Amino acid sequence: MDDGRKGNDDMKAEVFLPDDYRPAEDEPFMNERQTEYFRKKLTDWRDELLSDGRDTIETLQDGTRNIPDVIDRSSEETDRSLELRTRDRQRKLVAKIDSALRRIDDGEFGYCIVTGDPISLKRLDARPIATMSLEAQERHERREKVHRDD
Repeated sequence: MDDGRKGNDDMKAEVFLPDDYRPAEDEPFMNERQTEYFRKKLTDWRDELLSDGRDTIETLQDGTRNIPDVIDRSSEETDRSLELRTRDRQRKLVAKIDSALRRIDDGEFGYCIVTGDPISLKRLDARPIATMSLEAQERHERREKVHRDD
């Protein structure tokens, strides 16, 4: 039985997206072009992060060497530690990007998980992994701050 979802992959390929396209408020929210715009933005961002991660692994593997000077060795270990921390943050970011891509596939992308209202296109363009409207995010952060101060 066809649930209407088959062929979505075919539809994705058919959406023409000019290079200079930017989502606009005067078009239907999360129409095919907007959806494809954000899918491409997220996919490109994810590919860039994964490429950077591969470069880091290669650098860390190639960079293993015996440095006799204690200060130089300490400096290199600090650099490696910072690099690994950065990569861990990026790994978590890739998971959020994957989640956003799943929301696109499910038709839930662009809508606040708290209120169900559309998230502004400006916010989504700046932070395409956003799951809450700006107002809901601010309320969430205020509540977190209050609980942290307790």
